[in-house]
Amino acid sequence: METTGMALHTDKYQINMMYAHWMNGTHKHRAVFEAYFRSLPFGNGYGVFAGLERIVHYISSLRFQDDDIRYLSEQEENYDPRFLEELRTFRFTGHVHSMREGAVVFPNEPLIRVEGTIFEAQLVETALLNFMNFQTLIATKAARIKQAADGDILLEFGTRRAQEADAAVWGARAAYVSGFHATSNMMAGKRFGIPTKGTHAHSWVQSFASEQEAFDNYAEVLPDGSTLLVDTFDTLQSGVPHAIQTAKKLEERGKRLNSIRLDSGDLAYLSIEARKMLDAAGLDYVKIVASNDLDENTITELKTQDARIDIWGVGTQLITAHDQPSLGGVYKLVEREVDGSMQPTIKISANPEKVTTPGKKDVYRIIDQGTGKAIADYICFPEEEEPREGKRLKLFNPLHTYIRRYVKNYEAIPMLVPIFEDGKQVYELPSLDEIRDYHVSQLNLFWPQYLRKLNPEIYRVNISEKAWQLKQGLIDRYMEENEIEVTPEN
Repeated sequence: METTGMALHTDKYQINMMYAHWMNGTHKHRAVFEAYFRSLPFGNGYGVFAGLERIVHYISSLRFQDDDIRYLSEQEENYDPRFLEELRTFRFTGHVHSMREGAVVFPNEPLIRVEGTIFEAQLVETALLNFMNFQTLIATKAARIKQAADGDILLEFGTRRAQEADAAVWGARAAYVSGFHATSNMMAGKRFGIPTKGTHAHSWVQSFASEQEAFDNYAEVLPDGSTLLVDTFDTLQSGVPHAIQTAKKLEERGKRLNSIRLDSGDLAYLSIEARKMLDAAGLDYVKIVASNDLDENTITELKTQDARIDIWGVGTQLITAHDQPSLGGVYKLVEREVDGSMQPTIKISANPEKVTTPGKKDVYRIIDQGTGKAIADYICFPEEEEPREGKRLKLFNPLHTYIRRYVKNYEAIPMLVPIFEDGKQVYELPSLDEIRDYHVSQLNLFWPQYLRKLNPEIYRVNISEKAWQLKQGLIDRYMEENEIEVTPEN
């Protein structure tokens, strides 16, 4: 869970490539890598970037410990001891630019850019992708659930179903970034200051002679914040009536029952009937919490059935990103040092979506000054002046270049901000509340059709004409140099 002592949180092929560069004398050559994802998860119209805080802590404390060196010395590759000494003194000295956490992001735009020696830029790939991929995935899933809940309270309940402790803690944080209100995970609460909420389990009720005794004893101990789980035996015949009796006893003490929780059965029907019973007993202030494998789809469906649910406890489906448990973010070399100068480089694939866009790039969010809404994201080289100076921009679809549009009277917001310069952290990590506020401000930049859960409008992500021309030129040159002919097979 800590980020110290994590130098070996990497794939072996990273160490082997570093070793080969060291043996070849190319390990000090400069390189630029960019991290991004190719397609949005869950059929969503946007992603929510998360994971930067952990990446910052990881890079800041990136050191090979003595036991790491000893372990590497025992590997079958029989690494040269001088290489291991190079690792012993390793420190990250490069530059990192990144989106801010909570940013609304889209496919094929750089989320993180790493510049440094090939040695150090290669080493950080695995951990960087691990942190970015998981937390961005969970933050995006949480944003969908937040939209479906339509202002209701959301509780993250996923710890016991998460893939180990790290996933539970950092997943709770990612959900909070996207607007969840609290978590059941106490470690996440302690570490990040996230509000914590909890009820009780069925075992609490089963450990007493009667359900009424169980409820009364629980409320006696926690009179100011009790939520009673009412479906251990029979929700409407037993659980809710007993909860009402406990609530009345609390009222006699000047206290109030906070809520009841439904965890099984027909949640729409049970919540409607439970609401009637509570209201008839004068307990209109008692809220209804629902849990049981909820996600954005079940919440939407329950709302169409007029379910009377005020608070949603979301666990497994969120913390495991059950319907798409991988983001698929990648980390690609876009520029490298050749004979002392930096040269763009490209990866060419038989799959068009896997062909990279060469060269170090910036990302601007183009905001129409009349409406204050985002028009497109614009990817260009840092030396291009047009977006910085407000000059007319040519936006065209890189896959269908005949689709084009010219824009003026816009504000170009730079999306990549400096995080490390020459190995020193220059970015002050914001508080979680500041990240949440930033996320809301990001959402406010977009028209609703880009944010909707079902069949969202596709937001434009455009590369500059110079970037597109470079990409096409490198593809053409590669095809000519290798005398590749286009055939039905390729």
